[in-house]
Amino acid sequence: MKLKLLAILALSSLPVAAVAMPVVGDMIGTDPDTAKAALEKAGCTVSAFEAEDGKIEAKCTDIATQKPMEVYIDPATGKVADIKSED
Repeated sequence: MKLKLLAILALSSLPVAAVAMPVVGDMIGTDPDTAKAALEKAGCTVSAFEAEDGKIEAKCTDIATQKPMEVYIDPATGKVADIKSED
């Protein structure tokens, strides 16, 4: 019984990687390779980049919900300026 409890405690203390969408203010980057890597690490699979209203629009899919999203990046700072669902 003690061994089983110790095994459960040991497994429950392992770090778990959380995948969450980026939030406004997160640093993503200004070049496509850096921005794509940062977004995908944050849980957003990128399908395309477009210029829109002076921002860089990343069209992506939220890995957790499988919902299509639009992440707007400030091209001067590389930070997330806005996030919208494509619903």
